[in-house]
Amino acid sequence: MFHETGHCVGALLRGGAIESVGIPLLGFSQTHYRENPHPLFTVWAGPVGGDVEQAITVSDALYQLPRVEQVSDFHCVTTWTRRALVWSGFRFADFYEHIVKPEVRPEEGAEFVVLKGQDGYRSSLPLSDLLRENVLLADTLDGRPLSVAHGAPLRLVAPAHYAYKSVKHVHRIAFRVDVEGYNPAGLSFMAHPRARVALEERATFGPGWLFRYLYRPLVGFTAARFCRAMDEFERRRKSDESGDPGSGSV
Repeated sequence: MFHETGHCVGALLRGGAIESVGIPLLGFSQTHYRENPHPLFTVWAGPVGGDVEQAITVSDALYQLPRVEQVSDFHCVTTWTRRALVWSGFRFADFYEHIVKPEVRPEEGAEFVVLKGQDGYRSSLPLSDLLRENVLLADTLDGRPLSVAHGAPLRLVAPAHYAYKSVKHVHRIAFRVDVEGYNPAGLSFMAHPRARVALEERATFGPGWLFRYLYRPLVGFTAARFCRAMDEFERRRKSDESGDPGSGSV
């Protein structure tokens, strides 16, 4: 049984968050990958496109960018916070300036950015938010390469936004002129366009403080669902390694 859930037992923080001693692993989508379900990720390679002049697949170029390390807090919309995590990776701003602008060349006004994970999850943020200095495409956490559970091989880290904006297993990045045709993963009322922690933007309507009490009871349920998904992923991986054709899919 896969277990890596933390406990929210620390101090009550500003905005109604509770400090966590671990990182409760939550997620609405299952972690056994839908688009390429069997290999474990090691090095990132992903399509970058949308409303652009030239869609490309980025791989080695990302790892030529300056590597940075930062310490930042990680805030879940369900009200737990893990403080002082050490992330390492590449600034999204550098990725945009040195790869996207010269090679992909987004159309004028393509400032709505959709990120999709290999598990099928997707989220979005305005380009202006992604260009902040502390937004990373990260591949290590606390000095170790990301585990599958934490988003290997590459995940977004956007500390000023609730964690559901920090897509795991980043697989595709699209720069779009407008939101037409975009459907967020999960429940639509939860998908705030920006989900800024400082403004407690926990939902698309209503006061953020109210959703503290609606979301908090979901932690146990979603953590258990994630553990089941990881168990299934590990079962399929081991079955693939042994050459058992009965691994199947779910």
